[in-house]
Amino acid sequence: MAIIKIWHITPTELISLPVEAASLDKVTRQLPEGYYSTFRTFAGCTRVLGLTAHLRRLFDPVPSSEVDEPFLRRQLRALLEPYRPGEARVRAVMTGEGQAYLALEPLQLLPREVYELGVRVETTELQRQHPRLKSTSFIHQSDSERRHIAREGIFEALLVKEGKILEGMTSNFFYISRAERASSAGRRSLPSAQREEILCTAREDILLGITRQTVIELARGRGLEVRYEPLQRDQISATALREAFITSSSRGIVPVIQIDRVTVGEGMPGPVTSELMAAYEGYVLEHAEPI
Repeated sequence: MAIIKIWHITPTELISLPVEAASLDKVTRQLPEGYYSTFRTFAGCTRVLGLTAHLRRLFDPVPSSEVDEPFLRRQLRALLEPYRPGEARVRAVMTGEGQAYLALEPLQLLPREVYELGVRVETTELQRQHPRLKSTSFIHQSDSERRHIAREGIFEALLVKEGKILEGMTSNFFYISRAERASSAGRRSLPSAQREEILCTAREDILLGITRQTVIELARGRGLEVRYEPLQRDQISATALREAFITSSSRGIVPVIQIDRVTVGEGMPGPVTSELMAAYEGYVLEHAEPI
């Protein structure tokens, strides 16, 4: 089990807290309610993809904070020193009263077979109270669902509202559809430069993930059309759904091969998902932001 360390970041000192917990979620439950963001480091704990955006999740919702963003960055750099030359997973928390906390653990990468074989997910009616805010209250709210999927060996739960699959509890959700080709009835064919595949994801009532935005930009750069259309729960079938995946800052792109006991596509990561996974891996190494 990874050792998790947590500090209260004050203007004058770093206060190490005697918190014992087996996960970052359990650590967070022991803190006052507020806002959080979770991310991993790259390049020997010296870079983070979208770090500025991660930290804005903390500072933007609170009227005032004990420390500012440059100060928090300096403290983070210092706390990451013992984890080098390896990598770390970080959770930054800002309480509603403006108190800042940093929790760190050595990065434990997912097994390679997760990316090679894909994962199972299930849908749930669980909802975020404020989807645009990454509130620690949702960790408490979703505790029962988290325990359930852990018992069942399910990787993630997808949040459904009014029959629409919006996002995961800890991720954003994407699926691949296909554009219609010309038929003998005379429908117009696709332009030669346009790909058949369409990348689809929700845009309303979700957390606008940092990895999500990166994937959208990568997809467009590869000629994929992006549509903001949430998948209807009743569209989950082997014929209607060719590929699907989830994204998060700590895990990158994870292929989904089963939703609610229904196999996605051929039951293995599809070609578009695999293409975006490779593109994302190269992108983060080049564009991760210095801490």
